[in-house]
Amino acid sequence: MADLNETRCDLMMFGALGDLAQRKLFPALYQLERAGLLHRQSRILAIARRDSDTEEVRDLLRQQLQSHVKQEEFDPAMADQLLQRVDYQCLDFTDSEGFRKLNAWRSAEPSHLIVYMATLPAMYGEIARNLRSNGCCDHNTRVVVEKPIGHDLESSKVINDELGEVYNENQLFRIDHYLGKETVQNLIALRFANNLFASQWDQNHISHVEISVAESVGIEGRWGYFDKAGQVRDMVQNHLLQLLCLIAMDPPSDLSADSIRNEKVKVLKALRRVTPDMMETHVVRGQYTAGTSVGKPVPGYLEEEGAARGSKTETFVALKVEIDNWRWSGVPFYIRTGKRLPEKLSQIIIHFKPAPHYIFDSDQKHLANNKLIIRLQPDEGMSLQILTKDQGLDKGMRLRQGPLELTFSETFETDRIPDAYERLLWEVMKGNQYLFVRRDEVEHAWQWVDQIMRNWDDSGQPPKRYAAGTWGPVASIAMITRDGRSWYEDA
Repeated sequence: MADLNETRCDLMMFGALGDLAQRKLFPALYQLERAGLLHRQSRILAIARRDSDTEEVRDLLRQQLQSHVKQEEFDPAMADQLLQRVDYQCLDFTDSEGFRKLNAWRSAEPSHLIVYMATLPAMYGEIARNLRSNGCCDHNTRVVVEKPIGHDLESSKVINDELGEVYNENQLFRIDHYLGKETVQNLIALRFANNLFASQWDQNHISHVEISVAESVGIEGRWGYFDKAGQVRDMVQNHLLQLLCLIAMDPPSDLSADSIRNEKVKVLKALRRVTPDMMETHVVRGQYTAGTSVGKPVPGYLEEEGAARGSKTETFVALKVEIDNWRWSGVPFYIRTGKRLPEKLSQIIIHFKPAPHYIFDSDQKHLANNKLIIRLQPDEGMSLQILTKDQGLDKGMRLRQGPLELTFSETFETDRIPDAYERLLWEVMKGNQYLFVRRDEVEHAWQWVDQIMRNWDDSGQPPKRYAAGTWGPVASIAMITRDGRSWYEDA
């Protein structure tokens, strides 16, 4: 296949033997290799603390690729082609002198350098300073960092300040992998390329919006990490607020990175502050107890391996979010996310208001509002729920609800939908930041989340319990029912 990337990019990956690199980054690079998108001369330097050599690391990566790439997509020859690009360097990230060894790897040929920090965020500043002090990067270097950027507003500022001492904002690519999903990107096309929706996308036509990101798994051996974060910090502050911004933002002036991100920041600034007196009606936080998942008994959060019995960390959160601007005045956004829920599911549901005058059978009036369902997983696609006349001579003008369906894998002539990390790595190579998060986005999101966390800490209330395998605490159903609505699964 022809080389589609005209600009050579070399990649230094810190934390290259960690879980993220093995499960996501190298499989994504394999798919880019398979698609012919990597420059023929691009090289990869895997960097980690393990005392090993290049051949041993290549053997390990080959095994991991075979495990994490779908069997029907795995080609041993293609894997070897990728691995021939890989060199390995053992390095203590705190050893400034050791970074000098990285320069010996750099090619004299012109290339863009991408530095991917697949490490703990606490290491970002240290790595950045050591790269600078040893001349390993310049003003053309592109730096990719993973979330979470801190655990609150102040810690995010510390991390961003450390990165900002070395790199300009236009060099920083802060990843939120949800933004790389095909359906999430299609939100922009759906909203702004189709006047059918663009003209209806406001408080005059939409009654409310749901965003649900559900996981059927529990902590999966990550109790120590998760207990310090919780579902609000781990999911709401980044993934769900990013989805909310893409749904709620005004049209950007163009598709440039800053035009899109400017509009997202406006949404974050307009989020109504959740005051202490609103916590009972706008926030539900839960923690799963023992129950059943996929037909098997599972332990509660406090019974997981390594658990601290008195933990008040939430594994579920539901929020009623309000946006104080012209477009969304009076339109609530109900968002929820949790672990040990009945299924793995990520979806957005736009509920449109019914027609102002209803002329059909009164017992069917509850069907009268159209719904746009946007599925992020497991099957990416969109579905518009509409009403039509039921078929048959004896049906009269009885209505039936049905979907106009768009399933990406079935509709488009493609063998597969790219993984989010494939898209994101490809955009870094092209130097395009529109799918990445700017510093002020991070800080405005933390500012909004922090006041909820403070209210929670001040109240001292424990999280509400819910059995594993259910849709969270009953209070989350009550929260939306008070407004005369229901979660889509409960409808």
